[in-house]
Amino acid sequence: MSDVVYLNNQFVPREQAKISVFDRGFLFADAVYEVTAVIDSQLIDFDGHFQRLQRSCKELGLSLPITKSQLIDIHQQLIESNHLYEGLIYLQITRGTDSSRFFDFPSSSIPSTIVAFVQHSTVINHPNAKKGISVVSVNDIRWQRCDIKTVALLAACLAKHYAHQQGADDAILIKDGYITEGSSSNFFIVNHDNEIITRPLSQDILPGITRQAIIQLAQEEGLKVIERLFTLDEAKKAKEAFISSATTLIWPVISIDNEEINQGKVGHLSQRLREIYLDKALKK
Repeated sequence: MSDVVYLNNQFVPREQAKISVFDRGFLFADAVYEVTAVIDSQLIDFDGHFQRLQRSCKELGLSLPITKSQLIDIHQQLIESNHLYEGLIYLQITRGTDSSRFFDFPSSSIPSTIVAFVQHSTVINHPNAKKGISVVSVNDIRWQRCDIKTVALLAACLAKHYAHQQGADDAILIKDGYITEGSSSNFFIVNHDNEIITRPLSQDILPGITRQAIIQLAQEEGLKVIERLFTLDEAKKAKEAFISSATTLIWPVISIDNEEINQGKVGHLSQRLREIYLDKALKK
């Protein structure tokens, strides 16, 4: 049975979910998106995702023609219609369909295009959470507003594809000698004093919802979190490293550029943080 997709006030089979070739999201990547994890058929950290969606729209001057309660209802209907127990829901909002391909924004108001669909995937017991992942470093060639969650993801796709060509699971991005984040995740290291280090928020990285939840949980556990720049060399010498995102939650990193972290073993702290995160998420 085909999955059900939400498209502009309608729930339709995925084969019938179609947009115009003149949609600005298709032509210009003039669109924003969010990905919310679903565990036990429950939305995880939805409040944070909605707040970031509001911010992304504001930064692009993009209308957000839907309320939080309406979006929650859409997400819940998608969960029910698609029998989604574990996985994610992808939401995208574009500036809408213009009459042709014009670079400037439409002179008159046009309806936004709103799309949402589910992806069934393993979140809790994903093998990468237990065995860890390998990453390679690549230059960060993305545009200068990485803090806005737009659909302009070609640079991230190229980075991830390069990593797979090298036999690695993912890529971490380097800008001006410092790690920014992963190709589709935030990046953390743990030094030998058990301090958790991650890059501070700026236009260079996405303000990850899972990132913020991890920082808060770590602080509640009495762990020290430091937000500062750090180099690739420092990451390679770290006690532990891990990535975070809505789709991965926390995945340990056990090698960078073929150099082992923690002798190629999953670190204790990253495992502990993942367990705490899941425990709190499932109790909500």
